[in-house]
Amino acid sequence: MRITTTSARRRRAGSAAAAAGLGLLAAAGTPAYAATDGSVDRAQDAPPAGHSAPVGTAGSARSAAGIPLGISRLAQGPGRDVAITIDDGPDPRWTPQVLETLRENHVKATFCMIGTKAQKYPELVRAVAADGHRLCDHSVDHDVTMDHKPVAYQRQQILEGKAMIEKAVPGVAVTYYRAPGGAFTPDSRAIAAASGMRPLGWSVDPKDWSRPGLEAILSTVKDKLPQQPTVLFHDGGGDRSETVAALKQYLPWLTEQGYRFSFPARTTP
Repeated sequence: MRITTTSARRRRAGSAAAAAGLGLLAAAGTPAYAATDGSVDRAQDAPPAGHSAPVGTAGSARSAAGIPLGISRLAQGPGRDVAITIDDGPDPRWTPQVLETLRENHVKATFCMIGTKAQKYPELVRAVAADGHRLCDHSVDHDVTMDHKPVAYQRQQILEGKAMIEKAVPGVAVTYYRAPGGAFTPDSRAIAAASGMRPLGWSVDPKDWSRPGLEAILSTVKDKLPQQPTVLFHDGGGDRSETVAALKQYLPWLTEQGYRFSFPARTTP
């Protein structure tokens, strides 16, 4: 889902803040605009529509907070573990249905929330946290072009988005950051890691946001399972009836196949 940003926000990016962001990278041992993990850090290339960006393997560099700078795309665990991630909510229609489906199947997931939506629907953030799911910052307003913006703008989108989620559910940690559309940069990864959030990608993307049909979604998520996958779904950004229907079939199928449910790897490469 694309939510446009205001020109006023774009003008906020000052040179002093940009220098501070680059200083953060230096302190973390990551040169500006030089990927350390093989991921697609897009500083110059135009991002793709939706969530089709590939993600790379995690690197060994860590922030001062001890969080790896590399993009996590695997579930934590020794083998047949899978991490379910849910993006672009919370949404008053679809998030409760996703929560109920997860509850029925005894699954804990990671919800990547847009800050302005968390601010608008704090009761849904609290419902997600109350069910034992993990929280992920998905930026203030899902600007998929933020990788082309100054470092100060990226910092604002990341840190203010995290603060909006935290305000909705005080005391609950926001432990991941997922860039809108996968538009990571070395700067954004370092900013997220320095604030305690692991940069989070995915390894299986059914593109459910585009409503390709139930069978297409199920075919992708069943046929493209690497070891310890992180699977991407959506509870926001439009009609998510296909996603809910897919989860109702997919989660029991995973259990039948001998998979265990876990969270994305956070502190290991």
